[in-house]
Amino acid sequence: MAMVGQPTETERRMLVVGATLDGARSVMDMLGFLRRRPIFVPYDDLEDELSGGRAAYVAAVMITDGEIDLGGYSKPLAQLREQLPTLLILEYQRGEGDDPYRQGEVPGFAGTLRSPIALQTFRNELERLPDSGRGPARRERRPRSPHTLVGQSPAMRRVRQLIERVAATDASVLILGESGTGKELVAREVHRQSARDEAAFVPLNCGAIPRDLLESELFGHEKGAFTGAIHSRPGRFEMAEGGTLFLDEIGDMTLDMQVKVLRVLQEETFERVGSNKTLTADVRILAATHRDLEDQIRRGEFREDLFYRLNVFPVEVPPLRARSEDIEPIIGAMLGRLEDQEGYSLEFTDQALDALQTYHWPGNVRELGNIIERLGILYPNQRIDIDQLPERVLGKGEVVLSPDAERRMTDHSPGDYIAGVKMTSAGVDLKELVNRLETSLIEQALDLNNGVVARAAKSLGLQRTTLVEKMRKYGLEAN
Repeated sequence: MAMVGQPTETERRMLVVGATLDGARSVMDMLGFLRRRPIFVPYDDLEDELSGGRAAYVAAVMITDGEIDLGGYSKPLAQLREQLPTLLILEYQRGEGDDPYRQGEVPGFAGTLRSPIALQTFRNELERLPDSGRGPARRERRPRSPHTLVGQSPAMRRVRQLIERVAATDASVLILGESGTGKELVAREVHRQSARDEAAFVPLNCGAIPRDLLESELFGHEKGAFTGAIHSRPGRFEMAEGGTLFLDEIGDMTLDMQVKVLRVLQEETFERVGSNKTLTADVRILAATHRDLEDQIRRGEFREDLFYRLNVFPVEVPPLRARSEDIEPIIGAMLGRLEDQEGYSLEFTDQALDALQTYHWPGNVRELGNIIERLGILYPNQRIDIDQLPERVLGKGEVVLSPDAERRMTDHSPGDYIAGVKMTSAGVDLKELVNRLETSLIEQALDLNNGVVARAAKSLGLQRTTLVEKMRKYGLEAN
């Protein structure tokens, strides 16, 4: 089932019409990168494709080379227009020359683009296509809240200050931080505040691409460059022309690829795999890693010259545990997105929020987002108490104690109470002794867990309801 706010399969389908699949491949690659679903149909098969009312496309791209006459296909185009009145045609013409068509001559004609074309230009043309207004009513979508940097802690205010200073320049930025801290959000914010914000922001996770494919992914390749290269394909540098290329996890890049990226940074030129033609690269490079690159340099795993090229302006993103005061506003932003996308939200009790703020978040903001998403699936439109939180947030070994708390635990260990008890001929009041010991341990557990009953119960090996009954029995309250 498609989520609210996400394009459905039909809303993503775009008809790509051309003479051959190879000739249409670059257009289809760009559409795929822009999260559309391109479906290729040769000109000669267009009428058959439309027979029986099977068409379900939101738009079409007609690939011409100056020899194809779209006017000769006016019948199937009119048929497609009738089947889906919101259909629009964007002609993608190769080479120079006057536009052979004007809006109105071909049903649904919207404009002409010429090859080669930058990714952002293609995106802008797709987004500005007007709706004919004659199509069936479409499902109303809720607006999606943007993913932005959230938090007013001193550490995050410092990050924002650094972004504002470097965004106006074209300097390379190296974004450092643990996995899940939001390094890509920082990169997107640098791009958004820069003079390149109207061009493309193209991310690439260097650690997610197989080593033997990374060069082709970055620089593109020509048809026949290697086994399986059945068509030419632009790389990320070409897609990011005039904009920003974000190289995430650059510490995972091999040394031979580091040399090639260094050359682009130094000379602003590159070649596609399998080509001798030199292309220019007007691209700003932002890079990120969770690794210690200086340590990798000492071990011979990262080039020192590339490090200094990238490390012109370092920005370190703090881990979530170092800015616990930001957790509540981050949750608020995540709940806003949950409501925008899914149509429902959550509420948290004070105890649940306290537990989330105390947890040490080894997975950082990404882990927090996963927990919020899971809770939204399990408990939509409900009030989340501490009992609904995952075990790892409440479990033993997950609580980081302050030195003072550790000292108090040592000073009041159960052995202190038991070691001094001696059985005499007069006997002992075992019940009173047990009550005193139990009361002391419950008080310590509540103190160590900041008054959070559920966490205190976990540390004592009790159910929460059992601990509540014992607290009521001894007249204890959570602070």
